[in-house]
Amino acid sequence: MIRLPLDVHDPCARHRVEQMYWAMRSVKRALQRDARDAVEAYWAGDVRRETDAKAWRLELGLSREGMERRAYRHMEKSKHLGHHVTKALVMHQADEVFETSVSRHLFPDASGRRHGRPKVGRWWEYTRIPGRARSHTTARKWETFRLHGTLAGHVAAYRHRGLGRSVTTAEQAAALPPGAKVLEQPRHLPAPARPSGRVPTGEATAKGKPKTRAATWWDHTGPLAVVFTGGADSSRGDLVLPVGLPSGSGRWPRLVHFLDNPETWHKIDLVRRRDASAPGGWAYEAHLMVLAGGYASSATRARRAAAAALERVGGVDGNVSNLSVVSFPATFDPSHGDVEATRVDLSDDELAALAKARQKERGRKRALDRSRRASNPTQYGPSKRQQTRAERRAAADLPARTVQVPRGARTANKAGVPQQAYRRDTLSAGYRLNRARLAEAAATWAAARDHRARRIAERIITRHGANLVVEDCDIRTWYRRWGKALQATTPGRLITAIARECEKTGGRMLRASTLTTKSSQTCFCGERIAKTLSERIHTCTSCGLVGDRDMVSAALSAHVRLENPDDPSTARLDTAQTRTTQILFQCVLNAEGSSM
Repeated sequence: MIRLPLDVHDPCARHRVEQMYWAMRSVKRALQRDARDAVEAYWAGDVRRETDAKAWRLELGLSREGMERRAYRHMEKSKHLGHHVTKALVMHQADEVFETSVSRHLFPDASGRRHGRPKVGRWWEYTRIPGRARSHTTARKWETFRLHGTLAGHVAAYRHRGLGRSVTTAEQAAALPPGAKVLEQPRHLPAPARPSGRVPTGEATAKGKPKTRAATWWDHTGPLAVVFTGGADSSRGDLVLPVGLPSGSGRWPRLVHFLDNPETWHKIDLVRRRDASAPGGWAYEAHLMVLAGGYASSATRARRAAAAALERVGGVDGNVSNLSVVSFPATFDPSHGDVEATRVDLSDDELAALAKARQKERGRKRALDRSRRASNPTQYGPSKRQQTRAERRAAADLPARTVQVPRGARTANKAGVPQQAYRRDTLSAGYRLNRARLAEAAATWAAARDHRARRIAERIITRHGANLVVEDCDIRTWYRRWGKALQATTPGRLITAIARECEKTGGRMLRASTLTTKSSQTCFCGERIAKTLSERIHTCTSCGLVGDRDMVSAALSAHVRLENPDDPSTARLDTAQTRTTQILFQCVLNAEGSSM
């Protein structure tokens, strides 16, 4: 999948896109409400569910076809939705609700877990309009968002002036040295016009003359653009959203991989993200899915090939404050390699950047609170300090001073429920701008943490190989006690990135149950050593091993064996191998025990 930024600077086009989002969000909200009610009825019907659960689900419409029929009924009854969306968009929205809400709740996943009951999302959470995939058996059948144009046409239209006429194809642009500029695009890209006239079909008539047909968007070979031709608003013309591409040559090998072959283009989703500097507060993107593998540079392929050739096994121990990885040779023979250990924690620079980001976040949240209180003074009471000041002025026979921003609690009834819902508050333009900036900063920080996790995963796989074992823990429960610390270290994000890199390299990260392995409470010699969470040093009185608790646990995870790799409960600790490893690597373990 590749993200293509869209230029939605035209007020008319932006209005149509906003209306499309409003219509599709109303459809999704109605479907979520229907799904919630149907799920409640499904679980309430005990007798029907025990007799024939499948028939009971079909009767309630808890199926893909049932959700699609509900979506069609909503569209037919509302009338106005047809002005902005099509049945194809509504159908795929229903499929998305069924897959992400209903199906994940009714049916457990591979680990046996179910998701919660369907909920109605908020307006700000609705960011993706699912598109309909093109047909690769029927030519020119792509009923929703379509990508038209060619990469070569984009280069021809916006070629950088320094290239002259020497670069005419995308492959030539990708071969330019790093730092070269390929494109020179204007700040606001013009929307390409629909092809006109007639084009030859490649066939001949009975008299031998070439057949022609009217030109369509399928004949457009110019700059890339996303086109939507559905809805009653199509009377005002097609909705054409120009695509902006990166101008540097370093990104062009990836662009060639995804965009140079239109036959692999499969599906487009229209996505928006908060951007305070963009018109309307939203920036729009087209997420293009292609029927091809993901892009990997030559350096990445070489690094993964070298990691796949490493014959090593390792263990991972995730902690609230750090991540520990220890690996051994696959044969556990000292002549084939040494013990490798890695600890991932926050550096001083990262801690300083985190503190600065949190300070900015607190400032933005305080500004939002002040703005809401100032716009809705009747919904809040004065604080104790403001009340004391008012009483002091009244005792001194001074006139009462009007409180512009009340600092007290929100006005509520005896049950603690606010008298007025927050969604009904009056919000100023500054409040909306600060809220957009806060959401944008949160998304930027999340993207930065994802990038950090990927880089750390690459270094770990390069050093320890692609065959690792980690304890099967539900990190969501950790947030009840260490939420703030976990937001800083993100162990779940790191473990997910390592598992993904293992799969891309050709290996796998296995999960082992803590109930059967108990690696944090076991020593290499097999002795059980009970430790509390506050004890961070492993000390064994039987064999004398002293080391960091997390490192010892990670080293023991490398000796876990699973009867079924897909079932963490079948994991067992190979104590015979751990004793042998302690004997063979005794010098290394004693030397590295406290520093691994």
